[in-house]
Amino acid sequence: MIGAMGFAGFIMIFYAALMEGLLHTTEQNATVMESGQFQVHAPEYRDDPDLYTMITQEVEVLNRLQANGYQAAPRLFGVGLAAAHASSVGIMLRGIDPDRERLVTEIHRHLLAGKWLNGDDPEGVVVGRRLAKALGLVVGDELVVVSQAGDGSMANELYRVRGVLKSINESIDRSGVFFLDEVFRKLMVLPDGVHEIAIRSPDDTYSLADHTQQIQNLVPDLEVKNWRELQPVVARVIDMSRYSLLLMLVITYSAVGILTLNGMLMGVFERIHEFGVVKALGVPPWQIFSLIAIESFLQVVFASIIALAAGIPLSLYFETHPLDLTGLASSSASIAGIALDPLWYCRVSVKAVVDPIVVLMVVAMLSIIYPATKAALLKPLAAIHHR
Repeated sequence: MIGAMGFAGFIMIFYAALMEGLLHTTEQNATVMESGQFQVHAPEYRDDPDLYTMITQEVEVLNRLQANGYQAAPRLFGVGLAAAHASSVGIMLRGIDPDRERLVTEIHRHLLAGKWLNGDDPEGVVVGRRLAKALGLVVGDELVVVSQAGDGSMANELYRVRGVLKSINESIDRSGVFFLDEVFRKLMVLPDGVHEIAIRSPDDTYSLADHTQQIQNLVPDLEVKNWRELQPVVARVIDMSRYSLLLMLVITYSAVGILTLNGMLMGVFERIHEFGVVKALGVPPWQIFSLIAIESFLQVVFASIIALAAGIPLSLYFETHPLDLTGLASSSASIAGIALDPLWYCRVSVKAVVDPIVVLMVVAMLSIIYPATKAALLKPLAAIHHR
């Protein structure tokens, strides 16, 4: 019985570490990969993302944020049409400062081919994976971009594909084209202002609510949103997955509880005669109950030691040597529109280790209440003559 409980605990510690790794990666992809932990916009921009609705005096806003320890990256957005070979498709133009962007997100590390934006190659652009496929683009191909500039003139320019991104999210994959911010301003005739400022907190253990309020106090005339408000579907998926993990623990250990109940009942029936003799000598029922409870508790403790001794080292190994699911999942696998890496890492956290052990102990101890009560309430004479 100790071995069965220990094996169940070992499996659930490993499973919990895998789920923690998956959820952590999903949250990282939702924030560090592209959106940032927080975003600042001009009022009503998110409801109606107009080219002319901009954050003015962006330099002052950036300086204020950085003076309070935040990393901030300005962004520019526009819509247009891209053409290559014999195909054309609608696109979302994104102007960024690569040096600031790499302090907030890690999108520059997520290239499928080619290189990230660089000031030495102002005519180079980086495109989304599905957009490149739709237009038949590879690194080095030419891309024609057509749009309407901020002054009402026709924006029309030829660029060279410098890089192709891996899957980031649906919007970037299908229509994203990244430019240097000065190239974007020249194309769209927007000398001043930005549409968005993405922010990263210097504290990895940040409190979303506290930081959101602090940033709002720094820029009271602008709209501040954290990643959970920006991507509520992803936030709900992560929350539901955590609840699902707890439910899985309860279901699995319920089976362990049935095993424990069966084992303890057998132990009680096999020792009815001994319990009768002990009670005839004057041992009160609560001591009989306590004896069985302590016996079961020691079994759970030994099972927990086995689970920890096997589960933690295995989880730590897969924390640095991920499960490679490339053969089972395509490079475009996603959850709620957020791309998933086919390399599945474990993440060993206190929660991933403690939760399975706590649930194991609670279920096992609850399962011995009936057999312990039955033993405690035995009538001495009937127990002594039991066959």
